[in-house]
Amino acid sequence: MTDAVSRRERAAGTEAALKQAAREVFAERGYLTTKITDITAAAGRATGSFYNHFAGKEELLEALLKDMLASADELVLDVAGHDEDFSKQSAVRWHVAAFWEFYQAHLPEMIAVKQAAIADPELGRRLQQIMADDDAHMIEHFTHLPDPPAKPYVAITAMNALMEGFAYTWLVVNPANGLTITDEEAIDTLTGLIHHGLAGNRPGVG
Repeated sequence: MTDAVSRRERAAGTEAALKQAAREVFAERGYLTTKITDITAAAGRATGSFYNHFAGKEELLEALLKDMLASADELVLDVAGHDEDFSKQSAVRWHVAAFWEFYQAHLPEMIAVKQAAIADPELGRRLQQIMADDDAHMIEHFTHLPDPPAKPYVAITAMNALMEGFAYTWLVVNPANGLTITDEEAIDTLTGLIHHGLAGNRPGVG
C-alpha cells in the first residue's frame, strides 16, 4: 500500500466518522445547538481535521443530505415492487412507504434540515435545491396518469410538502405530546390523499 493510498483511506475514514458523529449529535442535541467541537469529540478526531473535509456545519449537513438521497435512489433499484405507474394506488403506496421508512431511518438529518432552513434561509434554499434535483425521476411517474398535471413540478412540490409535513408532525411533534400513529395508518392515509389528488378529480378537471 502506497503512502498516497494510505492517506486517502485515512481521510475517507475521518470523513465517515465525522458524518456518523454528526448524525448522533444532531439526534441528541439538535442541529442548531450542535458545535463543530461536539462533532469532532464524538468522532474522536481533532477539531482541525474537520476543516480538511468541510467548510462548516452547513456543508456537512449538505453532504449528509446528498448521501441520504443517493442511498435512497439505490434502494429503489434494489427493492421489489417498484412501479412507476402512478395511476395505480399500489404504485403510489410503494413510494409513500419508501418515503416514510426513509424519514424514520434518517430522522436526525431530516430534523436538522428543517431547523437549518428556518435559521438560515440561504442554506434552506441550497438544501431544497439538492432535494429538487432528486425529483426529476419522480415527475416521470406522472406521465402514466390518465390526466397528468399540467405543471408537474408544482404537483411534486405539493406531494413532497404533504409527505414531509405529515411525517414531521407524526414522527417528531406529536410523539412528544403522547400522540402516535401506526406506520400502516400513516402510509394508508398519505396514499389515499396523494392518489386521489393525482388520479382522481382535481379542481378544473371535472
